[in-house]
Amino acid sequence: MMSDKQPERENDHSFANHDFQEGPLHLHEQAQIEQRIASQEARKLKAQREKHHTIWFGFGMFGLIGWSVTIPAVLGAILGMWIDARWPGPYSWTLMLMIGGVALGCLNAWKWIHKEGNIEK
Repeated sequence: MMSDKQPERENDHSFANHDFQEGPLHLHEQAQIEQRIASQEARKLKAQREKHHTIWFGFGMFGLIGWSVTIPAVLGAILGMWIDARWPGPYSWTLMLMIGGVALGCLNAWKWIHKEGNIEK
């Protein structure tokens, strides 16, 4: 004989702090979830197919990131030294442009890693 009672859930109170909505999902929410799952699955399959990420790939990426920060910093310092030699003033253009080059290089490296790593926002 079957009982009309629902089976008790263990730790039913663990979900009390979450905002779960009961009822069916709206079509646009369901489509977004399906799209996210599909893109995650595609990334996993791509990572499984591409086994070229060896230690040498890591060293190459490390060097590429280093150069992408170093080159703008050095160019900024050289331009700053040229400006300081031509038009001396109370502020050091060398230091300001070198810091600007480091900031620009870090931004460039972050964008490159973000694009290559297929990281989604």
